[in-house]
Formats: sequence, structure tokens, C-alpha cells
Amino acid sequence: MTDFPQALSIAGSDSSGGAGMQADLKTMQERHVYAATVLVAITAQNTLGVQDSLPLPAKIINEQFTSIADDLAIKACKTGMLADSEHVSIVVENLKKYDFGPLIVDPVMVAKGGATLLTEDAVITIKENLVPLATVVTPNIPEAEVLTGLTINSKEDMIMAGKKMKALGAKNVIIKGGHQNSADTASDFILLENGHSFWLSSKRIDTIRTHGTGDTLSACIAAELAKGVDVETAIITAKKYVEATIADGIIVGHGHGPLNHWAYRKVSKNAKL
Repeated sequence: MTDFPQALSIAGSDSSGGAGMQADLKTMQERHVYAATVLVAITAQNTLGVQDSLPLPAKIINEQFTSIADDLAIKACKTGMLADSEHVSIVVENLKKYDFGPLIVDPVMVAKGGATLLTEDAVITIKENLVPLATVVTPNIPEAEVLTGLTINSKEDMIMAGKKMKALGAKNVIIKGGHQNSADTASDFILLENGHSFWLSSKRIDTIRTHGTGDTLSACIAAELAKGVDVETAIITAKKYVEATIADGIIVGHGHGPLNHWAYRKVSKNAKL
């Protein structure tokens, strides 16, 4: 009997359910992939912001990795909030120890409400130790600026940042363009391992209900790769999935509300899962 597709989220939790590990679980489930988790940090969080956070002890993180490796057949994994340099290093050590398939690195640094989710010292650890392990790395423009040292104000700058991220060791790179000052469209730059590059653009939607978009994109890519889909197709599917979750929004909370993870079903009734 063939194992059901299984993917792993290595991230922090969002008590309000909109971002972090909770967004990963919802996304993977919607893409018909079984989701497992390694919890790295806990946040007290809602749509208005992050009120508190607590990284977990190394022992329980290591034990989570071992438990999953001993029993599940993980085919792809992703990282999200990793808190600080110590915890990035813990994750890196375990990713080198266990084969969990392709790795999607979402270098989470700041929450939608503006709270810092990664310490400054962790940036170097991510650049030097985590990014080189990545099958796909998915920074937004502010994150790409921190990781590359570039100022990104144009599409040309995004292309340069993509090349610089690839030079850090990532096989495939997505520079997410949602932070661009464009009134009409949001464009992402994709640079693949084989050198092929392209843009994915979508109509910009006037909404504050975008909590968890980065987590959702990276989780969807991981889910698709766990099913054996190629990287380019996985990225395109993930972009469409996120577009749908924003376009058909739901009203939850009083701030940056969460995505509608049921929405993609409506626009892809005939799409292959």
C-alpha cells in the first residue's frame, strides 16, 4: 500500500489560528496532504498583533523531530517562525539528521501587525545555515532586503535579490512582491534551480484580511511537493491558492484578519488535487 502524502510544518503557533502552524495545517489539509508538526515556539497572538511569545526548550523540539522520523513518511517540509539563532540551529541540526524531503524556508521575521518574530542574531544563522538547505526560499521584500543587504524598490531590484538569494545556496527562490507600492498588481519573481525565471502577478485586493499569507504560500508549496508535483507547478498552484483565500475573504477579528482556506475549492472544483 502506498503511503498517503505527508508533509511537516516546523514553526510557531498562532493562538488566533490565522498564521503560523495553524495556517500550515489548514493549507496542507485543503491540498489533501496529511500534516505533521514540530512546534518551535508559542505565541499569544490575534488579528491585532502579537502579545507574547515563548520559544520551546531544545529537548522537546529534538524529541518531536525524532518521534516523527521514527514513524511517519514525510515527503516535504517547511519552516516558519524560528524565534532566534539558537532555535534556528536546533532546526538545522535536525534537518541534517533526518531526511524529510524538499525543504521550503519561509524566513519569517515580522508579523502582519508589526511584531518582531526573529531576533537580529538569527538572520546570520538563517543565511549561513538554513537557506543553503532550502529547495525553495520564499522571502517577501523586507525579508529579502535583510537577507541580501539590498534595497528593493523595483522589479530589477527583485531580480537582483533573487539571484543573491540563490547565491546563498537556495535551489529555487521566490521574492514575494506584496510590499511593492503598486496600486493594481502584486508581482512575485521566481528564479528556478535550472536558471529559468518568471513572474507571477495577481490583482491587488483592497483588504486587511491577509494574516498568514506567507505561511499559506510556503505550506501549499510543501504540500504540492509532498504529492510529487514539480517545483514550478507547485509554486503556481500555491500562488493561485493564496489569491483565492484573499479574494473570497471572511470576517474574523478586528485587525489583520485571516484567510479563507475554503475559497480555493470554489475556484478549482475540477482542479487535480
